[in-house]
Amino acid sequence: MRARILGLAAAAACLAMPVYAAVVLGDAAGSYTISQTGSAIHFTIGKAGGGGFDGAFARFKGMIRIDNNDVSRSKVDLTIYPESVGTGQGRIDAFLRSDAVFDAANSPEIQFRSTSVTRTGDTSALVSGRLTARGKTFPEKFTAELDGLKGGTIKFHVTGKVLRSRYGMDVGTPLYSNVVDFDMTLTGKRG
Repeated sequence: MRARILGLAAAAACLAMPVYAAVVLGDAAGSYTISQTGSAIHFTIGKAGGGGFDGAFARFKGMIRIDNNDVSRSKVDLTIYPESVGTGQGRIDAFLRSDAVFDAANSPEIQFRSTSVTRTGDTSALVSGRLTARGKTFPEKFTAELDGLKGGTIKFHVTGKVLRSRYGMDVGTPLYSNVVDFDMTLTGKRG
């Protein structure tokens, strides 16, 4: 009876392990086109005393290339279209698109180009690169965690913090935080 209980416990433990635990970055070698299906780019800006607002970008494109021989030579390119920003509040959306913040009419793209990828675990990496918005470029870092690899589709959970004042978007500070918290799901299709 004891052996049976231990056997059931071992089977339950195996079932409870995340599927991605068996997938390592080296297994994911190849080039992937970021798909808007299954992907999401969310951000949060806090407000003094609590609150703030959340938003997302509906349009973006990019690619992820994972080098099997040397993960540090992997690349990430991401382009976000700021006119697609949405908070669920039309007045705030229009303000964010205006020349006070994104200036989407004159700066229609926000670009991130990686300069290095540093492996931090079997399924994680620190991605460093150059972010360009409103004609200004600065180094930024994001953490990426491999969430899955199946049938030519790869999925990453990416987080990072960006100071908006660097890019001339500091309107509303200090009432609204200078720090923009990004929380992204990037799903790529091989090929």
